[in-house]
This record gives sequence, C-alpha cells and structure tokens, in this order.
Amino acid sequence: MDIFLTYLQVFGCGGLVCLVGQLLINKTKMTSARILVTFLLIGVVLEAVGLFDKIENFAHAGITIPIIGFGSNLVKGAIKGAKIGLLQATTYGLAAVSAGLTCAIFFGFLFALIFKSHSKKM
Repeated sequence: MDIFLTYLQVFGCGGLVCLVGQLLINKTKMTSARILVTFLLIGVVLEAVGLFDKIENFAHAGITIPIIGFGSNLVKGAIKGAKIGLLQATTYGLAAVSAGLTCAIFFGFLFALIFKSHSKKM
C-alpha cells in the first residue's frame, strides 16, 4: 500500500507540472522554447533557495524527470564547482548534466533519422 501512495505522489506532482505547461501553451502566447526555459529556471531558482530537495523528498521522480530537475542538477554542479573556483562552476555544472544532454542529443538524432517531421498547421 505504501508503494501505491508513492506512485500516486509521483504521478500527481509530475502531472501538475504537465498541467502547468499545458496551461501555458493554451492560455498564453508563449512559445515552446520560452516555456522550456521557464521550467528550467524554476528548477534553478528552487535549487538556489534550497526548496528543491524538500519538493524532491515528496515528489521523487515527478519533479526530477521534467526539465525542472535538469535545472536543479545544473545548479547543484555549479555550486559544487564554485566552491573550488569560477571556471569549475561552469565545468562542474555541465558535468552534472552531461549524461542527460548526451541522451537527449543521441535520441533526438535517432528519432530524426527514423521519423519524418511535419510543420504545425495554424
């Protein structure tokens, strides 16, 4: 029963993130890129002020899998590197998210080879 409640929390929080994204798409004139950057910056701000870990303890993968978790990991690495030096803030931040970036680039390329893209009709 405990595992069911955990799955419910993860699904609920991840669904809430998706709901906010869908509302931004439907109700505003924001582009997809701006929404993506907004979510990334939300993760950055939440990590910088120390709230992301508290949300993560409750939501688990529901908050870490979306782009919000990517922003948080970027800041975690940058903070770790900044304790050593300015250049390390950049390199540690990128190192913290390198696996995610690699997968995104690889699978994006793979799917571009397999599928044919279509322009969105207005």
